[in-house]
Amino acid sequence: MNLRKSSFASVLFFYSLCGAWSVAQPTAPAPVRSAADNNGELRFVAIVTRHGVRSPTGKLDLLNQYSAQPWPRWKVPDGYLTAHGFHLMEWMGVYDRAQLAAQGLLAASGCGDAAHIRIVADSDQRTRETGRALAQGLAPGCTIPVVALPEGTPDPLFHPVEAGLVSPDRELAAAALAGRIGGNPSALAVAYRPQLEMLRQVLAICPQGAVCNSGKPHSLVEMATSVTPGKSDHLAELRSPLGLASTMTENFLLEYIEGMESAQVGWGRVDAGTLRALLQLHVAQEDLVGRTEPIARALATPLLDGLLRSIDQAANGTAVKGALSRPDDRLLILSGHDTNLVNIAGALHLNWIVDGRRDDTPPGGALVFELWKRPGAADLEVRTYYVAQTLEQMRRAAPLTLAAPPERLPVFLPACGRADGACSLAGFRKAVAAAIQPDALQ
Repeated sequence: MNLRKSSFASVLFFYSLCGAWSVAQPTAPAPVRSAADNNGELRFVAIVTRHGVRSPTGKLDLLNQYSAQPWPRWKVPDGYLTAHGFHLMEWMGVYDRAQLAAQGLLAASGCGDAAHIRIVADSDQRTRETGRALAQGLAPGCTIPVVALPEGTPDPLFHPVEAGLVSPDRELAAAALAGRIGGNPSALAVAYRPQLEMLRQVLAICPQGAVCNSGKPHSLVEMATSVTPGKSDHLAELRSPLGLASTMTENFLLEYIEGMESAQVGWGRVDAGTLRALLQLHVAQEDLVGRTEPIARALATPLLDGLLRSIDQAANGTAVKGALSRPDDRLLILSGHDTNLVNIAGALHLNWIVDGRRDDTPPGGALVFELWKRPGAADLEVRTYYVAQTLEQMRRAAPLTLAAPPERLPVFLPACGRADGACSLAGFRKAVAAAIQPDALQ
């Protein structure tokens, strides 16, 4: 027996029981005219979102070797969505409802649309709870189930290599990554020396009277560097100062947007300006290990294929095998991770600048794919956006409304984008087909 195919088949069976892979053919909903744009009607929206604010995912023993002061322990288990993070995602749900109501896709309130909203989440606590928070914000008091595999089960949509769906060429992945840095990973310490020096200054201080780690902190810059084939969902392993610095700076980000007191963010040495500069280290690491094309294509394939099938299903009004939504759904939300967003962006060559940061994927950030029908147009069209709360909106848990929205940015898809920024549905199909890795679709 092919265990890889058998494992994936069992996952497909689970989703079919929940309706996410429905093959029934109920009547499709009538086209909905947009209240915000009289030149078209919005038919369907698919959102791929990162989970909300979580606690750090561990590695404290390693991180403490590089800092003069011990890294803090959070009140929730490692990697869990916090109460603050849940609240922020509720606000995103409130905003999504207002935005889609203004566009005419959903009613402004009530439970009538709940049956046409599908939320699929990865199996982690933070992604499942993010889905639940979005559901509460979208339709308070209504029933919108969050479809997810059991805790700890690798989901092939979000982790296709770990789940055994994809057997990647790790040698190729390592070669592609090495090629992007000229075969010299030590050059990254030179390219990002200003940011690494800023980080060193944050890490090196232990004020008098504070609890300090024993011994002198290790130097990030002196770390041995290499690029090798990776393990699990890490198709290539980049060992460099950038990797550990990425983890550290994201931890500072989490402290800041969790709303911690200033004295607790980076031991009181990381303000908003410092954080923005340090986050360049995290974005650079994500770009190399997630956007490099062979890596991005392999890891993004199941999500991209499911998204395309769901959009085709909405366009045709009949069931499509492998779609992640039901034929009568108007909104599909996929609650995953920053890695999923980075992989999709790498596979489709997408870029954005959000809150002044290039290609960042903060907690709650999302790629949005809208299916439109324009009067007189022979084909439907797909428009792509990136949406994320600003750092200050997250820190203050600011309410989100149409008058005070998160940042919502049009994203150009190079493979099919027209002068107006949209892709024809036929062009979008070709772009996605070129981006996916066919052998991952067993």
